[in-house]
Amino acid sequence: MKLICIGRNYTDHIAELANERPTDPVIFMKPDTSILPAKHPFFIPDFSDDVHHEVEILVKISKVGKHIDKKFAHKYYDQIGLGIDFTARDLQAQLKSKGLPWEKAKGFDGAAVIGDWLPKEQFENLNEVSFSLTKNGNKVQEGNTSLMLWKIDEIIEYVSKYFTLKIGDIIFTGTPAGVSKVEANDELIGYIGNQPMFTVTVK
Repeated sequence: MKLICIGRNYTDHIAELANERPTDPVIFMKPDTSILPAKHPFFIPDFSDDVHHEVEILVKISKVGKHIDKKFAHKYYDQIGLGIDFTARDLQAQLKSKGLPWEKAKGFDGAAVIGDWLPKEQFENLNEVSFSLTKNGNKVQEGNTSLMLWKIDEIIEYVSKYFTLKIGDIIFTGTPAGVSKVEANDELIGYIGNQPMFTVTVK
């Protein structure tokens, strides 16, 4: 099982971190050990003083595929969900400044929240799905898949050029603006539309 993550897929998030807009999707991976077990709290790791939440639409792969054409990409998934890509922002900044990979900042234990799944047939248009994250009852992130630089089927086409997609693989499709530091005792709730998809307590 792979967790394949797409970075810099929303213009407003690129701007808030003063990153350069990419010409191709930015791909990084998280190991399966980064998955936060269901109903477990997220523990801030001792190697970071600045862990950020990044809420994202998720796609679960349901069919093995390689070199998938965009027009066939919809056949390779039947569920979407919501999750968090926790990021040790201070550690990531150090690694980026040295031109090093981000895995230590993105793939540590517990850094991937995977919420509930919904059948894609539930949505009239997967390119117009709204989602949000609240922190202690206040909405801190809000996005819509219409604002993605690369839509779900385009991501699948691109990723499958480099990696064979297997049943159960999960794609994190990128985060909108509003990322911020989490603190002990924060409560994070993610929504697709008005439907809660996960609740995470920070310790």
